[in-house]
Amino acid sequence: MQNSQNLQKALELRQQIIDGNEKRLKEQRDAGKLTARERIAKMADEGSFVELFALVSKEDEGAGVVTGYATIDQRPVYIFAQDFTVHGGAMGTLQAQKIVKLLDMAMKTGAPVLAMMDSAGVRIDEGAAAMSAYSEIYNKMARLSGVCPMVALVLGPCIGGAALISQMADVTIMAEKVGQLMVFGPQVMAAMNGLQVNAEEVGGAKLAASMGACALVAADEEEALLKARQVLDLLPASNLEDSDIVDTDDMSRLLPEIDANDTDALFTALFDGGNKLELYAEYEPSVRVALGRMGGRTVGVVAACGKLKAGALTKAARFVRFMDCFGIPVVSLLNTSGVEVESIKQQGWLFKAQAQLLYAYAEATTAKVTVVTGDAIGQAYVAMGGKANADVTYAWPGAVISALTPEAAVAVLYRNEVKADTELTVEAARSKYAAQYIDDVAGALCAAKAGMVDDVIQPANTRAMIISALEMLASKRDSNPPKKHGNLPM
Repeated sequence: MQNSQNLQKALELRQQIIDGNEKRLKEQRDAGKLTARERIAKMADEGSFVELFALVSKEDEGAGVVTGYATIDQRPVYIFAQDFTVHGGAMGTLQAQKIVKLLDMAMKTGAPVLAMMDSAGVRIDEGAAAMSAYSEIYNKMARLSGVCPMVALVLGPCIGGAALISQMADVTIMAEKVGQLMVFGPQVMAAMNGLQVNAEEVGGAKLAASMGACALVAADEEEALLKARQVLDLLPASNLEDSDIVDTDDMSRLLPEIDANDTDALFTALFDGGNKLELYAEYEPSVRVALGRMGGRTVGVVAACGKLKAGALTKAARFVRFMDCFGIPVVSLLNTSGVEVESIKQQGWLFKAQAQLLYAYAEATTAKVTVVTGDAIGQAYVAMGGKANADVTYAWPGAVISALTPEAAVAVLYRNEVKADTELTVEAARSKYAAQYIDDVAGALCAAKAGMVDDVIQPANTRAMIISALEMLASKRDSNPPKKHGNLPM
């Protein structure tokens, strides 16, 4: 009899937590947002979600988060979805306990984690205990980083510590209009500084994307869930597994004639079916990074085009480290005239960012293939295409590889010749000696003769050559020296 009573009480409490507060649920939907359970139902394969720690509650009210596991496209994934209808999804000790336990299980079993973020911040009424709760989650996420992929969906306000959880994930996706990332909410900012702002102004998706705070922006929650599904499809379950190989395109397909400056056309031509998932598209576009498949295999592509700023270099460095965590090959497309020094005072930022890029490529042990499609001037070539950092480097016939641009090299090496060449105007003489510098020193053929590139290839064969190199490198075995970790130049 006692057992039956306990079971009945458990079932009643469970149903009460599932039903939630009708008024708050209506407010959630009126705000244009799905509920936590609706989000999970839309994301998971039908009938696959199993809730964990379902009865964790305080005063018979849920802990502000729904946790469990499910399959997404038949692959196991751990999910936690913050429930804004319970104290605004604010983080407290019970919520943290549920999330930490879930992260522990992901670590032990080797499966991705999907976080659906919708939180007004921290349970202020719990004081220091709530702050300690956050620290436990950060600790677990830091240890899980590089073991299992973590994808965060920002589907509501994400304030303070909750925003930091999203930033510790591998990929952060924000839904426009409903998602916000903020250090302080509008009410706190008004109290601290007397500033009257709305959440969209200080933490909206477009603003966050422009600053590199999120990798992908979706028009709404439905699209955000779709993008999360695409990300998970391209990633392995853990660092001990490989991504699925999906053959959907001709591996020997030739490229049409493409301008090296047209990165979009290059992406379309290189990826299987022209399908790509570009990350951080709104942030520092002189370097573009994208996930997709080539020859059925997941690859990460880093395309450098034009003058590179410090932010673009750190963007590339983080992406390369992300790919290396999960053994995903990195394909680098180089067409850059070097770094952009916007002011003398900003050179320090550039040094730091260049060092981060160099470190990321040097430390990465995954397969690395580089194609110099245009200019490769200065440290970009050293980091991304130099023989110490790339397993295979190809160059297009018109490529230029040099420490300086040909024009700058002429000013240093051919200054006297330009002055002495009285038959030509100064500009014509500079052009003449720039062409000579390319032919004699910096051209693709010169680099190939010196062993700095493996071959000069026809642009049309680029996709086939990359896929061939990746097939050859599929069994690559390399590791860093035994150590706790390196000291990345931050």
